[in-house]
Amino acid sequence: MLYIASDHAGFARKQYLLQFLKEQGIECEDLGTDNPVRAEFPIFAKKLVQKVLKNKINRGILICGSGIGMSICANRYKGIRAGLCTGPELARLARQHNDINVLVLRGRYGTNKSAQEMVIEFLNTQFVGGKYAKRMQMIDE
Repeated sequence: MLYIASDHAGFARKQYLLQFLKEQGIECEDLGTDNPVRAEFPIFAKKLVQKVLKNKINRGILICGSGIGMSICANRYKGIRAGLCTGPELARLARQHNDINVLVLRGRYGTNKSAQEMVIEFLNTQFVGGKYAKRMQMIDE
């Protein structure tokens, strides 16, 4: 399952991506926030992390103003590999080499089109394993 959450600064981008995902026939659960009124990002990061950790096939998308706060918060949880990406190539590499299970996007920077392209790469790229799997094991130890 794919989950998505944002704070107020990522709300507009989240709404755009929800519509895009719906048009693509991709099932996605929106975990909030439900409006652009100030909201604290840790609340929504924690909601999403808890859902992603329930099943290894689950993935998530987090969005805040810069993406940094969501990244910090999500990566505090063992089993979460959240990657802040700023372009489609980085989203592809983050999946291939780091097996990210949470894509973090910026709500105040970049374009909706670029965010859409990053989501496509995130969802369609597989982890390559090999030497990268060893590195991920080293992180988890």
